[in-house]
Amino acid sequence: MTEAALSQVFAALADPTRREILRTLRRGRAPVHELAARFAISRPAVSKHLAVLRASGLVRETRAGRENVYELERARLSAAHGWLGAFWRDRLARLKALAEDDDE
Repeated sequence: MTEAALSQVFAALADPTRREILRTLRRGRAPVHELAARFAISRPAVSKHLAVLRASGLVRETRAGRENVYELERARLSAAHGWLGAFWRDRLARLKALAEDDDE
């Protein structure tokens, strides 16, 4: 994943409403009206959050009749998860090295 794409993913994940939408979609596909019903914000506001998630590649939108149905893009989320894992492994290894150097 490019740095720009990774930044876009993390920017999308920064909002708690968008994270809750992703948690909901982990259970499976859902039409926009079902997603909107979970929040105390307007449907257009939920649609704006979905647009950000779509632009970041974290969700995919398909049409099913008259409905827009959203689905989690697990591979994109896994790529961000992998980056975070590598980031923290590196940081913890550095911290361990510092602690061990301090002991000597």
